[in-house]
Amino acid sequence: MSEKVILQTPTLRLARPDDRASLEALVERSVRDLGRGYYTPAQINSSLKYIFGIDGTLIADGTYFVVEVAGQPAGCGGWSYRRTLFGGDQFNDRSPAPLDPAVDAAKIRAFFVDPAFARRGIGRMLMQASEQAARAAGFRVLELMATLPGVPLYQALGFTATGALDQPVPDGTVVPFVPMCKPLG
Repeated sequence: MSEKVILQTPTLRLARPDDRASLEALVERSVRDLGRGYYTPAQINSSLKYIFGIDGTLIADGTYFVVEVAGQPAGCGGWSYRRTLFGGDQFNDRSPAPLDPAVDAAKIRAFFVDPAFARRGIGRMLMQASEQAARAAGFRVLELMATLPGVPLYQALGFTATGALDQPVPDGTVVPFVPMCKPLG
């Protein structure tokens, strides 16, 4: 990628159904590159097959964002007013049930940044949009399931770890995550 592209101003918009193929490719690049050193190759492969991916419900709900640089997706992520905490459409542990903003936490979902744009404010831009939208919908708390490479970003954004989760997948691989939460001020 050229330096000229990297230096252009990022723009935020809602994801559309026709973004799916380019976002799935971004997810794979992100997990394979940014997950290296945090996850084993087997965990990366299994997480891409069974867990990580685009959740079409987020796109349909209008709660999933794309950050573009020079017309190319540099990152994606969003929030949800539904019970599902993590996982793409292929993940089995999903619930479309709506949350009650008075008692439930909004779910921060499916944040992925293209490695070429890592540590350039893309994740912060996505989080700001997600927090604003969740707050406008009446939520007072955010909850997410962090990947290991995502934990430092979420901590810097005010999230606190609430435990650890070792998620087994059908091939017997176990993928570690960190559940986190943040009150909305």
